[in-house]
Amino acid sequence: MPEISHFYGIFIYMYFSEHNPPHFHVKYNEYTAEISIKDGIVTGSLPRRALNLVFEWLDLHRDELMENWERGERKESFIKIDPLK
Repeated sequence: MPEISHFYGIFIYMYFSEHNPPHFHVKYNEYTAEISIKDGIVTGSLPRRALNLVFEWLDLHRDELMENWERGERKESFIKIDPLK
């Protein structure tokens, strides 16, 4: 699973040819979640602090995430996305 970003121990991944709606995967310690890009719906669980950081990052990089989603549908390499600073 290609890693597209990581920050504060949080790892963000995307898969190629994934199911809709557009989303990304998050791993933080033993926690995992899937988060939709457009509306931020969470499937899985993350600690509140980690989830808040992921939402902040999502707000900053929504367009880049959608670009990566489209690249994945075409089976093109994902672009790395800047971490939250």
